[in-house]
Amino acid sequence: MSRAATTFNQPLGGNTMPRFGGWASMMRLPMCSEAAGLDAAFIGVPLDIGTSHRPGTRFGPRQIRAESSLIRPYNMATGAAPFDALQVADLGDVAINTYNLHKSIEIIERHYQPVIDTGCKPLTLGGDHTIVLPILRALVRRHGPVALVHVDAHADVNDDMFGEGIAHGTPFRRAVEEGLLQTSKVWQIGLRGSGYGADDFDWPRQQGFTVVQAHEVWYQSLAPLMARVREAIGQAPCYLSFDIDGIDPAFAGGTGTPEVGGLTVPQALEIIRGCRGLNLVGADLVEVSPPYDVSGNTALLGANLLFEMLCVLPGVSYR
Repeated sequence: MSRAATTFNQPLGGNTMPRFGGWASMMRLPMCSEAAGLDAAFIGVPLDIGTSHRPGTRFGPRQIRAESSLIRPYNMATGAAPFDALQVADLGDVAINTYNLHKSIEIIERHYQPVIDTGCKPLTLGGDHTIVLPILRALVRRHGPVALVHVDAHADVNDDMFGEGIAHGTPFRRAVEEGLLQTSKVWQIGLRGSGYGADDFDWPRQQGFTVVQAHEVWYQSLAPLMARVREAIGQAPCYLSFDIDGIDPAFAGGTGTPEVGGLTVPQALEIIRGCRGLNLVGADLVEVSPPYDVSGNTALLGANLLFEMLCVLPGVSYR
């Protein structure tokens, strides 16, 4: 697939093939085996061996893809038409080792490195939040330490979990230790719930993170907050990591560690749309666990949030 192509890949339309038919890729886009020539790509990481409570995120990528068949290529709210200007495809799934978390982390990093080296921006379908660590490791080799917009109920900065340094509650502690983040340009939004002590949220503040707890923004538009985020981050290379449990379980119950009092769906959309103008180098949507939402609504929300992420990548056309 060449960047000299005069046409761009398009999602398979609902008037061409019924929504319940066609290929089972993200938005029913063409599948590719390599990233050369792509501006952005969807990649699934079907991993849940880093979870601490309810498993099932290994089924997240497949269910997100299934629900994404409802999404059309033009964003009616923002005017974004990503398929007018970007070459996008589905690169399939990472073949993780489902019996070994540490080997899986190595596999993920090796899988992402050549994708990122081509200049393709990865949009990841998780999978539990452990996967962000190897993705950041691969990104930093190309871009250097990155800024971060992190939406989550949890800070994910545990020093360890059951004595293990790698798990879904530890990735951003490891990222700080490894120098992967521009810590003064990290924003954590939606944190809440109970904990074992104030250090759960104080440690990231001590590193320079800006922590926005969920109760601080109840009943509020997050557009003003995102204006602050854009001003603070500027044009630094930035990664967006979105844990579906950042959203209240009333809207997204299909996740492993739900916490009440979370963000609303409109607030989630405001956060992602507010990332327009940032120098995004990649993004993920993690912790969708389909067995805990048989309606498919959590995966449907995840699919739409991934589309919104695509819509705010640099280079997107607006009609």
